[in-house]
Amino acid sequence: MKQIIISLAALCCTVTALAQTDRTDALVTSERNGWEFEVRAGLNIGGASPLPLPVEIRKINSYSPKLNGALEGTVTKWLGERQQWGVSAGLKVEEKGMQTGATVKNYSMEIIDEGSHVAGYWTGYVKTDYNTTLLTLPVMANYRLGNRWKVRAGLFGSLKLDGDFSGYVRDGYLREGTPVGEKVSFTDGKTASYDFSSSLRHFQWGAQMGATWRAFSHFTVNADLTWAFNDIFESSFKTVTFNLYPIYLNLGFGYRF
Repeated sequence: MKQIIISLAALCCTVTALAQTDRTDALVTSERNGWEFEVRAGLNIGGASPLPLPVEIRKINSYSPKLNGALEGTVTKWLGERQQWGVSAGLKVEEKGMQTGATVKNYSMEIIDEGSHVAGYWTGYVKTDYNTTLLTLPVMANYRLGNRWKVRAGLFGSLKLDGDFSGYVRDGYLREGTPVGEKVSFTDGKTASYDFSSSLRHFQWGAQMGATWRAFSHFTVNADLTWAFNDIFESSFKTVTFNLYPIYLNLGFGYRF
């Protein structure tokens, strides 16, 4: 999916270069009538985080936000004679993901040990790799601050195209069934994997706010913060006992036709 996003971004750059040299009468007329068309490319930086940090997580040992690409097309309709307020809608293909390593105690877990699934409570080190590809629709209210700046806020909905939530445990032990159940140790480099990918939620929604700086006539610099209101896992999934909320900052550039 990353290759697709990169290819689309390259195509986007080619189209905008052509548009700069051959701006049609239709685009000029649309702009006069308050319509604005943009394409944007950027990177998502953030992660899926519990709020607040649960007592089971004793220490965050490592964190990597990954290179999460995003490509978006946006249409804005500016309203009124002054065209200071507007409403926009977009369609975005994006990736969100992270890698973390943490030291935990009595952390609810289901591992795969020698081909068998064993559920219980883990104490030790946990490595997590999360990645998902989303088709996102943001609907925003926009406000112009002069000729260079505009700010926006609104809601978004995201449909999961694919996703992965997996990892491994090591340097610790699992208590089967309950916090005082039979102890299964993983030491001396022994690991056990886990995979919760099939339980990832298919639809996310939340709030988005951002700003655009118009650096040149058609070139823009963009920043948007998104905060999902629901957990990344389906409500029926009970192994992870706390909610994980995707919180991401998108930084990138755009072309205004």
